[in-house]
Amino acid sequence: MGGRDVHRGSGQPDDAYAGEAPGELSPRQARALWWGSTGLVLAVLGTSVLVAGAEHGRRLPVAVALVLVQACALRWLARAPVAALAANAAAGLAVWALLPAVTLTGALLAAQVALCVLSAVRPRQLSLWALAAMCLPAPLAFAAGGGAGGAVYLLAVVLAWTTGQWRRAQQARTRAETRRAVMEERARIAREVHDVVAHTLSVMVIQADAADDVFTQRPEQARQALRAIETGARSALGELRLLLRAFQPDQGEGGAGEQREPVPSLARLDELADTVRATGMTVRVHREGATDGLPATVDLAAYRIVQEALTNTLRHAVGADEVSVRVRVNAVGECVEVTVVDNGRTPQGGSAAAGAGRGLVGMKERTRLLGGSLHAGPLPGGGFEVAARLPVEGAS
Repeated sequence: MGGRDVHRGSGQPDDAYAGEAPGELSPRQARALWWGSTGLVLAVLGTSVLVAGAEHGRRLPVAVALVLVQACALRWLARAPVAALAANAAAGLAVWALLPAVTLTGALLAAQVALCVLSAVRPRQLSLWALAAMCLPAPLAFAAGGGAGGAVYLLAVVLAWTTGQWRRAQQARTRAETRRAVMEERARIAREVHDVVAHTLSVMVIQADAADDVFTQRPEQARQALRAIETGARSALGELRLLLRAFQPDQGEGGAGEQREPVPSLARLDELADTVRATGMTVRVHREGATDGLPATVDLAAYRIVQEALTNTLRHAVGADEVSVRVRVNAVGECVEVTVVDNGRTPQGGSAAAGAGRGLVGMKERTRLLGGSLHAGPLPGGGFEVAARLPVEGAS
């Protein structure tokens, strides 16, 4: 799926899809941070330097060069925020020394940006040391601008550090919510697999009794029963492997005599589509290949992915009135491909992927446990697509 954001199986199940780890930024986030901070520094500090240095012809080129040094140092904000902070602080103090007309708060703008990032992505104790270091030039601000200048400088520094702490807390909360959603989805998967395995073993016991009854008189019928037992055992083993990857289901939920709903499967896909059609949405379902012989775990995962994708369309797709569901089993039965596409618009101020919340987390977790891949995102021409590929071999 060239160019797509595909999530694959991970060797760290406890941390899967738990968000970015503290101190880590994706390449896209790092680039956005650099361009945004560089634009801010060049626009604000660069303009101040040009205005203040208009009467200092010899100092102006050096000051402009120092501003460019700060802009370049911001390139390392994501990888080395401490070094970026030190470089920007030194260059900013040099700019202020050359052009005192530029306020110390403005000269150290890039350093304040670096402090904000460092506060967000590095341990709190380290950011506190950085905050203390940034407060050291405060007497210079008092000397140059009086009480108001010093107060503005301290306020700007503390605000930068506080903004970073707020961002850090927000990221931690998002990781915690995502981890909780993953745990809940694993428990749900484990309960479903538990039911499937219990059913398979019950059928195997019945087949074994039947084989024993006809073993002498009808050996061919006994062989058929034994072959069915072998097929069921292989299927149960694959399902147990999936169960071992997930968490143990809550033993307190449901008693032995509790009535359970029928196990969801692709055979009930039309029923699922009808419930969505009842809301006024047009749902087109297209199947390719036979889904009858799929392992139960793959069948369950494919159904749940379609279910979650349709739910997200109803909840988050602005203006969507049509959705297409395509389930394809390739000719050799190696994998199941599930694609759900709607014609909605991305909400302003966010993405449909972000709005889908726990639904996408559940889809990713099911796909990861089966060793498959998942892509979910807006389409260039409008609409939103969820595309999953579920291998059959590893689950059977």
